[in-house]
Parts: sequence; C-alpha cells; structure tokens
Amino acid sequence: MGATQPVQPDPPATSRIGPFFAAIWLFFLLEPFLAGWALRTEARGVAAMAATVAFGAVYLSLWMHGRQLRHRLVKNPPVVLAAGYVAALVVLGSLVVALLGEAGMTCAVYVGVACVMVFPLRLAGPIVLVLTVGVAVSGTLEPWGSQVGNAFSVLAGSFAIVGLRAVMSRNIDLLRAQQVNASLAVENERSRFARDLHDILGHSLTVITVKAELAQRLLDVDPERARAEVADLERLSRDALADVRHAVEGYRELTLPGEIARARTVLDTVGVQAQVPGSADEVPTELRELFAWTIREGVTNVVRHAGARSCSVLLTPTSVEIRDDGRGSPPGPVRGSGLAGLRERAAAAGAIVVTRSLEPGFSLRVVRP
Repeated sequence: MGATQPVQPDPPATSRIGPFFAAIWLFFLLEPFLAGWALRTEARGVAAMAATVAFGAVYLSLWMHGRQLRHRLVKNPPVVLAAGYVAALVVLGSLVVALLGEAGMTCAVYVGVACVMVFPLRLAGPIVLVLTVGVAVSGTLEPWGSQVGNAFSVLAGSFAIVGLRAVMSRNIDLLRAQQVNASLAVENERSRFARDLHDILGHSLTVITVKAELAQRLLDVDPERARAEVADLERLSRDALADVRHAVEGYRELTLPGEIARARTVLDTVGVQAQVPGSADEVPTELRELFAWTIREGVTNVVRHAGARSCSVLLTPTSVEIRDDGRGSPPGPVRGSGLAGLRERAAAAGAIVVTRSLEPGFSLRVVRP
C-alpha cells in the first residue's frame, strides 16, 4: 500500500479575486502605452503598444504561475522556468524602451519585482542592484531627464516583494508543518485502532474458540453443559461485537471489575485454577482502565501460551500482576503487539510494565512508582 499523499489545502474563496488585485499594479504601464498611442499613426507606436501589452501579459502570467505554485506549497519555481519568464520581460521591456525611449523605463520596475518573485534572494539581490544602477545612470542620456524616481521605484518595489515573500514562505512552512502533524495524527490513530482491535478481539476470540471446542466435546457427554456453553458463546460474540463498535467509535470503555470477572470465567473454562481479587475498590480511578487492559492482556497470554495449571491476579492500589505456573517465556526480551500497546498505555498513565520469568511460570506486572 503506497504512502498517502498530503492533500493540498483549497485556496479560500476570497483568493479568487487575487488576479484582479495583481492586474491593478499594471496601471503604471499606462505611461508607455499612452506614449505609443500618441504615435499610433507610426509603425513604432503600434509596435510599442503591442510590446507593452505583451509585457503586461507575461508579468501577469508569471504572477499567476507563482500563485499556483504557492498553493502547492512550492516556494520557488524551477530556475529554467523562472529564467524564461524574466528573459521574456527583459526582451519586451528593452523593445519598449528602444521604441519609446524614456517613457519605457517604467518596465524596469516590473523586471526588478519579477526577479525577486522568482529567484532566490542571493541571486535576485545582485540583479536588482545592477538594474537600479543602470536605471539611474540612464538619466545621463540626452535628452532623458533624471531617472532617480524610477531607480527608487525599482528598489522600493523589490524590497516590498522581499517582505511579501518572507510572509508567504512562513505560511508555506506552517502549512507543511500542519500537513506533517495531520499525517502523524492519522498514523497514531491507525496504531491505536490496531492496538485496540488486537486487545479486544484477541481476548474475545480466544475465549470463544475455547468455549466452542469445549461445547463440541460435551455434545455427546453432557448435552446440558454443551447447551450452556453455546449460550455463553452467543453472549461472548455479542460482547465482542459491542467492544469492536466502541473501538471503531474511538471509545475504549473498559471496567476493572468486568475484566476481573472475565478472567475468572475464562480461566475456569480452560481448566486453570484462578485466584482473583474479590473487588477493585482500592484502585484509584486514573489506573482502573490501565489495570483492566493489563488483566485482559495477561489472562489472554496465559490461555494462549502458558500451559499453566494456576493463575493469580494480584491487585494493589498502585500495581496489578498476573502470575502463572506455566512454561514461562523464551530467553530474550518479551515482545508482542499486545505488550507494546500495554507499554504505551502504561507510559501515558505514568506507570511501567515489568515482565519476568518465574520458576516455574511467568509474571506480567504493571506498577506506578
């Protein structure tokens, strides 16, 4: 099963009018366009108007493409694509200046802004600096006037986009972090669900299997007892279904007295002598669910693996222990998904899980220091 791809957030409805706000800034291209309009009877005037419109279209297209990339949480467009856009702006802007002269210098502001929009700042900075100096020096040409205003506009517009990029970069980082957190939350919920299903169904199906085998053996020997075991099977099946529904709904309702009673029933059914506490009143509320899960896991393991003749459940206000006199555990650390889930629950309650081999038998103990 492949990894789940992060879902990109949908842009808010208000962002649909974003392109109109971007188009407003093309207002300053009216100066070269009107200069071309004044020369509309000449070929260079018509060419200047066409080049100005194309320049505005490329700039707006660049802005729209960058906006789409940000929605996909991409900070910078590919360098080749960015260079293509900027090159197109430089060629068209140079053409407007060649056709109209001083009136076309407005295009330099858009070129500087575009460089900051699409290039890393370590590359955009020197380009903007060279562009600013070039615009200022062009004011020495005859019969052009001073270009200090345009040079300042290049710097001011570029610095404004630097601040805007910093804000957008932080927003992208925040959205990426939110996606990571959401993925981790989904993974944690999957782990919790798998752990609960193991704990619930592992115990219930073990008991159902044992009772079914017992009922089959009793069919010819003791029909009344077999009938009672079948009735228990129906009840246990219903309980297991209810437990699964609770797990699916996200609840982990479990009672300590209920698990003590289940432990006694299960151990008696498989012929294991059970020694369980008569009540759980001394256990504090915050540990009752953890101790209930511990008894369920410990008794299930005794029934499945121990081959024991007796099993004891020892309960104190701060600990619970399940001991048996079975075959114990093989050498090495004791592992298993059930114990892993129990350790997670114990850690959440400030408790620890202790397993040790006995002679004979095995002990599972959960204690809060």
